[in-house]
Amino acid sequence: MPAQFTITADPARDLIRIKMSGFFTPADIAAFRAARAVEHAKLTCRRNRHLTLNDISGMQVQAQDIVTAFQSLLADPAYRSRRLAFVISRTLARSQLMRALEVRTARCFEDAATAEAWLLLPEDELAAA
Repeated sequence: MPAQFTITADPARDLIRIKMSGFFTPADIAAFRAARAVEHAKLTCRRNRHLTLNDISGMQVQAQDIVTAFQSLLADPAYRSRRLAFVISRTLARSQLMRALEVRTARCFEDAATAEAWLLLPEDELAAA
């Protein structure tokens, strides 16, 4: 299954919504990087104060070079969000995702509504969530 993705900025909520599926190639990563820059430019919050909701429930397990490319994408300080929520299927290897995340404020969810609710929690309510 070829890679597909959408990236949408929601400036009113300081939120970036991403949906990804399929098997990514280096060309897909480059296209994703360019699309991410366009959408991030629409945010009005301070740098790195946005939230990111990424639905990867349609992703396939990726080749190691693609996992490394995703690590690079996630590590880019210009696009680092203050919180990440992933909607993930049970079949996708969570360990592959968590390895790509390294040390981040991130959680995995099985549905988008729960993921978005967690993202939008005030900072002082995070510890209880």
